[in-house]
Amino acid sequence: MKNLFKIALIVLMFISLDTYAQESVIGEIKYADLEKYISLAKQNYPKRKAMNETVTKAKAEIPITALSYLDIFNGSYFYRPQGKSVIDPVNPYNVNGFQFGVNLNLGAFLQKPFNAKKAKSDLKIAEYQAEEYDLAISVEVKRRYYAYIQQISQLKINTQSVQDNKNVAENLKYKFEKGEISLDVYNQSRINLSTSLTSKIQSEVSLLSAKDSLEEIIGMKLSDVK
Repeated sequence: MKNLFKIALIVLMFISLDTYAQESVIGEIKYADLEKYISLAKQNYPKRKAMNETVTKAKAEIPITALSYLDIFNGSYFYRPQGKSVIDPVNPYNVNGFQFGVNLNLGAFLQKPFNAKKAKSDLKIAEYQAEEYDLAISVEVKRRYYAYIQQISQLKINTQSVQDNKNVAENLKYKFEKGEISLDVYNQSRINLSTSLTSKIQSEVSLLSAKDSLEEIIGMKLSDVK
């Protein structure tokens, strides 16, 4: 009789585990919510904001590079009062009044086309990096969302397991008090209940961690997402 109860108890445990193992999280996924979370991550995640600033900076460099063509010219003037002699042993071409001149930096002039090309290339690189990060952040949001949904389902399973083991333990307690089962069988039911309670607590912690992880990347509380 004792062995019969032990076998029945073990079979019940495996039946319960098999039933839980057949549960699926796919039906719990809400793709509309997932798209919202991806959009929020692209708006709020600090690293994505940094990518936006990199693109903006690269765009600003293009007109700055175009205006820098003016840097290759240096203007100067010289003023000689009218009452002074125009004879200058150092530079006999000096005349009275104002003299203006423009100098061209040939080396800087030759660099400008390459600088402009580099600025355009930097912009393309920044845009490609932003596009690549958009793909990466989408994958990361999905991973964290799926983990969050998984933990919700796992908590449901473990909560049900606690209830089932509690029912079994109470039923076997009644039988034990009537002398119908041994102390070993009754103790095993209590151990099973304790194990399921521990699993439930672990699931609760895992769910909170998954929730925090998802909220961290989207930049706001899930309860505030509309």
